[in-house]
Amino acid sequence: MSRQPQPLPLDSITVVAVEQAVSAPFATRQLADLGARVIKVERPDGGDFARGYDTAARGLASHFVWCNRGKESIAVDLKDPRGLDIVHRLVSDADVFVQNLAQGAAARLGLDAATLCSRHPRLVAVDISGYGSAGPYAHKRAYDMLVQCEAGLVSVTGTPEQPVKAGIPAADIAAAMYAFSGVLAALLRRGVTGRGGPVEISMLESLAEWMGHPLHHGMHGGEPPARTGLAHAVIAPYDAYATADGGQVLLSVQNDREWRRLAEQVLDRPELALDPAFATNTARTANRERADAAVAKALAGLDTEEAVVRLDAAGIACARLNSMTDLAAHPQLEARDRWREVGSPVGALRAMLPPITLPGGEPARMGAVPGLGEHTDALLRALGMTDEAAAVLRRDGVVA
Repeated sequence: MSRQPQPLPLDSITVVAVEQAVSAPFATRQLADLGARVIKVERPDGGDFARGYDTAARGLASHFVWCNRGKESIAVDLKDPRGLDIVHRLVSDADVFVQNLAQGAAARLGLDAATLCSRHPRLVAVDISGYGSAGPYAHKRAYDMLVQCEAGLVSVTGTPEQPVKAGIPAADIAAAMYAFSGVLAALLRRGVTGRGGPVEISMLESLAEWMGHPLHHGMHGGEPPARTGLAHAVIAPYDAYATADGGQVLLSVQNDREWRRLAEQVLDRPELALDPAFATNTARTANRERADAAVAKALAGLDTEEAVVRLDAAGIACARLNSMTDLAAHPQLEARDRWREVGSPVGALRAMLPPITLPGGEPARMGAVPGLGEHTDALLRALGMTDEAAAVLRRDGVVA
């Protein structure tokens, strides 16, 4: 007897978000994928500025497509009291509110977490900022790359000669995921106590938590890890090596048993297995150049596929150094049926299922990417506003 799939865990939750860029939109997209109704509040004059970052997604901005599927867009001027009142009315019926406006802006509008939670005791309200609500950096502008620098990520990323930023907005993503998990935790607490409450997330503190290994390495007696490109700072061999067909294969030897297998089965140099210069990780790290040279010589004589096959057969962890084109065609994602299509103002766009899989439940709700103000009229009607009153607001530029 077949069972009905369980509903999505957040399908009774309504979220209102005054959001822009990545940190808050990526957090609320996770909530939308799990079934929440997410109402995205945007400015009438262009909306979320991430809409204008690029035109790579068939005319739409790639950041916006990534972070905003499954939401309803209402375009409202928060500087007009009539527009601000609309948002406060939406919040009064919501379970969750999320904002990442510039520090102090939400408080001036009465949309900060403390104010909203005092008015609506069951509301979970999230303030996302660059550096937190207090301290000397509280009002400092915070963009992803700047926070990567402040958090020290750039100091451990790159080559010995050149620090580089991460190729993804790591500070934004870190804050988004802590906001997402913070909302879930606060909703669980509300289920017990009946009260929501504020959630505060800072980009700096989120990324600083992710810096735990190099931070502890440096704080507790060791030198901060050196920048080593694709190599690992304290494990060898652990790097990318060129193959005969122009590709690169990254491999990782995590223990001395693996080194012996690598030497005997891939390098065809069994004498290196027990050589004191390579027999332990400490020795291999001290003799990194020689260990890397032995691996590089062996892999240079193999095509990429042949190298991966031999490494897999020897039980050595390895990976191809893939491009975005390679990732989009990755056989593992294809085999696990991870691709879907979502609607958008320019038609269907390919999108990946969210990483959270709930077997036996309804599939993730991967709704369309909204056009600016696409749901304004419907949401105003739901608040009880007549078409005539909405037309006046539209004429005055309060909504779009």
